[in-house]
Amino acid sequence: MAGKLPLSVFIIAKDEADRIPIAISSVRDLARDVIVIDSGSRDETAAISQKLGARVLFNRWQGYGPQKVFGEKQCRHDWILNIDADEEVSAELQREIRSLFEQREPDCIAYTVPILPLYIFQERGHPWTAHHHPIRLYHRAHAGFSDQLVHDSVKVRDGRTGRLHGMVVHRSFRSLQHHVAKVNQYSDAQAEDRFLKGRDVSSLGLLFTAPLAFLKSYLLRREFINGLDGIIISYMYAFQRFIRLAKTRERFQIERHKNRRK
Repeated sequence: MAGKLPLSVFIIAKDEADRIPIAISSVRDLARDVIVIDSGSRDETAAISQKLGARVLFNRWQGYGPQKVFGEKQCRHDWILNIDADEEVSAELQREIRSLFEQREPDCIAYTVPILPLYIFQERGHPWTAHHHPIRLYHRAHAGFSDQLVHDSVKVRDGRTGRLHGMVVHRSFRSLQHHVAKVNQYSDAQAEDRFLKGRDVSSLGLLFTAPLAFLKSYLLRREFINGLDGIIISYMYAFQRFIRLAKTRERFQIERHKNRRK
């Protein structure tokens, strides 16, 4: 255990045998406790994770938030780092986290981390495109995940939040085909969530969401720096923003048709 920090890392996973070795390898020399929460993999995710030194626990899938709340409860240490099965903690971030614990106790109770997206067709990501800075490192007495089905973010209850600069590399999609399939699955959950909250879609929303989303990705998130890759990424982002609204509208229309037949 020499050199490992009093830190728990938990990873939720399902059918990630091809990607989870990178995730576990990036933290197993950093943390004393690495946990994989498996929700019913049909591949070798569990066996590979155990071979790499992680504790593997099964928990039936009930949504992103509930799964991460369950993961938090299995951690042996109060300081928690959460990563996904398709992510990798960079060497820079490892060193930065180690430096926090050299002070015996970090100054803040939670830390945001920049997420660097990397597609399969990219040789490497550009740090300018790391637009997302979620809380990933936190003390569970002061912060934790909410149990929302779709949105799995850490909420700080009290104390200061700091910012780390080392990145988590996010290889979210195995291919464009996988991206479309994943967006299709996730947008189903988003549409149902919006429906249950009574958030219908306007005509203007359907009309302008896709072009504005493209511009947001290409310009504000600086995907232009990635050339043709950035154009593809921006169009895919526009698609995923549009399809969730289209499915939401469809869900409301189906409900209205049911009510008319009554």
